[in-house]
Amino acid sequence: MAQVALTIAGSDSGGGAGIQADLKAMSALGVFGASVITAVTAQNTRAVTAVHLVPAEVVGAQIDAVLEDLAPRAIKVGMLATAAIIQSVADGIGVFAGPVVLDPVMIAKSGDALLAEDAVHALRETLLPRATVLTPNLPEAARLLEAPVAQGRSEMIAQGMALNAMGAGAVLMKGGHAEGSTCHDVLISGRQVVAEFTAPRRQTINTHGTGCTLSSAIAAGLAKGLPLFEAVEGAHAYLQGAIAAADDLNIGRGHGPVHHFHAFWPA
Repeated sequence: MAQVALTIAGSDSGGGAGIQADLKAMSALGVFGASVITAVTAQNTRAVTAVHLVPAEVVGAQIDAVLEDLAPRAIKVGMLATAAIIQSVADGIGVFAGPVVLDPVMIAKSGDALLAEDAVHALRETLLPRATVLTPNLPEAARLLEAPVAQGRSEMIAQGMALNAMGAGAVLMKGGHAEGSTCHDVLISGRQVVAEFTAPRRQTINTHGTGCTLSSAIAAGLAKGLPLFEAVEGAHAYLQGAIAAADDLNIGRGHGPVHHFHAFWPA
């Protein structure tokens, strides 16, 4: 029987991020993906042109429907947009005993804001302590901590430990926004560095959906029963393959998506 993972996130009409990216990544990794949609965005590879928020009570009803019947083994939480939706999600997953991957989506690749200012506090106080693993990029970590963006490995680790101390079970600090020829991620748990992951920085603009893809791939690994380190390690490797093959897709005229099915589609 296939394992089930649930993604709670916004819809991306361009297909490269959000719910669409999550379900592609879960499917590519052999997990059945269920979904709860928090917002419908009109977006492509260049911009977000409109956002329609799903009422908080409907978000809660979707969660209840999935948990009551499909028995997911892991949950990934992405775009939540407002404090009301955050509270609805927190209430909805309150009965869920499995691992939760929290990707604190705040800004789209195009630069458009995806999280209201007053929702940052709600995310920090309500959902961050519920996370088995939090997966912020450097600007997201800084905003959660109300601090400057980390510069260099030591500041990344310090901010990851601070977020770990705020209640997240583990923190994967993603270094893709840093300068340099390599991308460096750090996994922190128990206020210690558990692992570090390094990959060459690809010369491509087709990186739309990288954060969504990584967090949902981690959730897929956890749904299959992998320990956290192995789930993160496998997700990191999967994402690097998807980035390396992204130019083969050549989708859109802006920041195109990564190639979720790089291991299956012919070159």
